[in-house]
Amino acid sequence: MLLTTKFLRPTADPRSVQRDRLSALLQPDGAKRLNLVVAPAGFGKTTLVSQWCSQSPSTVAWLSLDEHDDEPRRFWQYVVGAFEHNGLAGLEQCRQQLSHCSLQELEGPITGLINVLAADGAPWSLVLDDYHFIRDPQLQRQVSYFMDYLPPGVLVTLASRTEPALPLSRWRVRRWVEDIHPGLLAFSEEECQRFFHDTMGLELSEQEIRRICSKTEGWVAAMQLSALSGGSIDDQKPGTGHQRIDLDERRISDYVLTEVLEQQPAPVRDFLLDTACCPRLCASLCDAVRGTTNSQVLLEQLLRENLFLIPLDTHNEWFRYHDLFRDALLQRVRQFKPEDTEKQWQRAVHWLLVHGHVQEGISQIVQHQDWPWLAKVLAEHGNNLIHGGFHLPVLSWLDSLPANTLQDSPQLLMLRVWALFFANRVDVLEPLLGELEDMLDQQVADSHPDAEGALGLQSEISLIRSYLARSKSDDKSASDLTQQVLRDIDHTRIPLKSVTYYGVGLDYYGKGDLAAAEDALTSAVRYGELERKPSTVLSSGGLLAWIQYNRGDIDEALDTCTRVRQWVDQHHSDPRQPMLISCWQNSALIEIYRERNEPQLAASYLAPLLDHVNNGTEPGQHVVIQYVRGHLAFSEGRYQEAMEALEDAASVARRRRDHILFEPPACSAMLARCYLATGHLELAKKWVQQVSTDRFTNPLNREQNQISIARVQVALGRPGDAMATLAPLRLSAEQDQHYRHLVEIQLVYSEALFAEGKTKEAEQMLAQAVQRASEAGFMRLLAEESPTIRQLCRALPVLKAPGRWNSRVTAMLSELAEAETAETEPEDSQRDTQAAPGNTDLPEPLSQRELEVLDLINQGLANKDIANTMGVAPTTVKAHIRNLYGKLAVGSRTEALAKARELRLLA
Repeated sequence: MLLTTKFLRPTADPRSVQRDRLSALLQPDGAKRLNLVVAPAGFGKTTLVSQWCSQSPSTVAWLSLDEHDDEPRRFWQYVVGAFEHNGLAGLEQCRQQLSHCSLQELEGPITGLINVLAADGAPWSLVLDDYHFIRDPQLQRQVSYFMDYLPPGVLVTLASRTEPALPLSRWRVRRWVEDIHPGLLAFSEEECQRFFHDTMGLELSEQEIRRICSKTEGWVAAMQLSALSGGSIDDQKPGTGHQRIDLDERRISDYVLTEVLEQQPAPVRDFLLDTACCPRLCASLCDAVRGTTNSQVLLEQLLRENLFLIPLDTHNEWFRYHDLFRDALLQRVRQFKPEDTEKQWQRAVHWLLVHGHVQEGISQIVQHQDWPWLAKVLAEHGNNLIHGGFHLPVLSWLDSLPANTLQDSPQLLMLRVWALFFANRVDVLEPLLGELEDMLDQQVADSHPDAEGALGLQSEISLIRSYLARSKSDDKSASDLTQQVLRDIDHTRIPLKSVTYYGVGLDYYGKGDLAAAEDALTSAVRYGELERKPSTVLSSGGLLAWIQYNRGDIDEALDTCTRVRQWVDQHHSDPRQPMLISCWQNSALIEIYRERNEPQLAASYLAPLLDHVNNGTEPGQHVVIQYVRGHLAFSEGRYQEAMEALEDAASVARRRRDHILFEPPACSAMLARCYLATGHLELAKKWVQQVSTDRFTNPLNREQNQISIARVQVALGRPGDAMATLAPLRLSAEQDQHYRHLVEIQLVYSEALFAEGKTKEAEQMLAQAVQRASEAGFMRLLAEESPTIRQLCRALPVLKAPGRWNSRVTAMLSELAEAETAETEPEDSQRDTQAAPGNTDLPEPLSQRELEVLDLINQGLANKDIANTMGVAPTTVKAHIRNLYGKLAVGSRTEALAKARELRLLA
């Protein structure tokens, strides 16, 4: 049950000041997606947003948050409820998914909400009031995902006491954010007059109001500070009948430094000056800087007295000073306590480094240009930063060092090599590796004090060279170098086991030895967790899940992805930083959810990968992403999109082969299936002639190509050739535990048997395939086969037995059959014309069923409700909608209804 009162927009006090200039900033504008209204309590955030909503032409979905909403499922249930409460239709499936999906699968219903908003096409405003209650990192990442993929016309407004832990810097660069901060909330002279007269009931002269506005710059906090410093409000100005506020004549900045600071008790004054060097504050940090133990008490006192202390969380743990206030404090401490300033700053940076705030500490060091300290910190922390996904910042910091500092340090040069490697700038590595090897050889020859460290760096160089050998398809050199690193690794001080075992896993995967690859990748995950290398854990776990999926164990693959993601989120949990994404893991999840017939969830994991494709990514990742994108589109019948993605993948795989560390999936084999599905037999036949001479080192790819060749042979009326092609594959796939391919082989083999009239043998082979698919959890694999196989599957007795998998597969195959019937349904043109005269104006008139669907859309029914009304499956409704969109030449419900009214197809 949802509290509907949380969806009610507060009614503004009629006495409150109308903030027209701020309301104008909140209006939709170009690419803007987010209004961010951040200020301490009492700054009028809710009042401002409520006033704006009352004037906005968009439909507003309002949600007032509280401390109980900091839980992902509950939060999104209320967001969906807010939209439904205000009239957005089509969210039934989304609401149902929220009630039963796991927390790790919430991207599915979130994607569903985005899709419904996109299909609706109308302008919407979502207001989330009191957003400071939301602090769960997983929920913040989900909100980031929601914002990243909002359709045009949807505007989100967040009102919060603290700046939310969202990727605001990235969004600001893209001009998605309108910031309303306390400075903008300051009153203008006119607003100040209305505030004192209408809201506060004070009678002030225009001259007095002008003076107050000028001295305070419309800054309410400055007025609060005037009260703290002894400023008085006289009851009445003599002889005028006007009240007055007595303020000092000095500038506000001078006022902060002298009046406010000097009137604080000595412990508070000293605390402010001692901690001004800290960009952020917490009790432990302040204690370290001051050498005391009472900082928490003083922070709470500053918070109670509103001394420009802004909370950064809802736990009263982290704070910052207002920037102008901190600048004033720094100016004073440098003027009167210069001998302490440097010492306090060093203590603050040291605390940041020791307590895991390494990036913030390094930023402080770079600002102070303390290059020796920067070199020392990068040597200690740089490797973990790179493997945590921060290779580009590390490169930038290394570039800021003096040239001689970098050239004299083998460890920093090795760090640069790793950073360039993770940035995919492998073409510049060879000369750097040669230079580094010469330097290390010299250190060993000269008995350098760090000769042992030099030997450790030699292992890192060997590891880098093994990856470069893989990119050149020099598998033997890659394997030899990796094995050498494994032999030497226990004698070095550098944590390399995770990266090394990942390389071993890649080697075994390339050879098709899935069992050995699994063992190596399991070790890579385990050592990556011990070494705190999130990116290696993600990549190793992702490839491990990919192998488990192809082996035929979907549940184990999903469990691997979930466990690895939870570990990474726990150890890389700052939602302000970009979320670590693994191409292997997301691709495995796309395949898993596509195979489980959950395309919406699959699409939610594809979306962030497409950003990498569009922005440029490593060629191997590009191929894998486009492959799973094409496979998902193929499963959903979007064959043109599938072919475009697969053609791009095949082209990149062919042109950039020397830059790919592994043999990518056989994209052209999936492309051949698209040719068959669209009836392009000549293209499929041509593909067979071209692919027959290809060489594959990965047996998975070889099998995939051979299976597609057999499919083409069946389609060309050569079932005997198809069986000859598949016969040797059946034994090798079972022996190598390639169970997913084994199911495909049996399905195509059964179709070849059926084509030769061997019905009984075909049914036996088909039953074996279905049984194995059931054990592995495969579903879409059956739906992607030819109509002949799907029809034979529906008739199998095994599918008529009770069971959740059986019922889901049967329903899926039945929906596909109904959809195919709907697409080929004969049209009753005479009845169409009688029912709707404007129908004849279309190049291809709508059928009676399509007109019926159009009328139900006009009534506001969602697809599922239309299906229930018409007594058909949702897939059939989708087919009708796709057909009528094509005939009306539109792309959304809104456009379809507008075009239908124009043609007088609707009353």
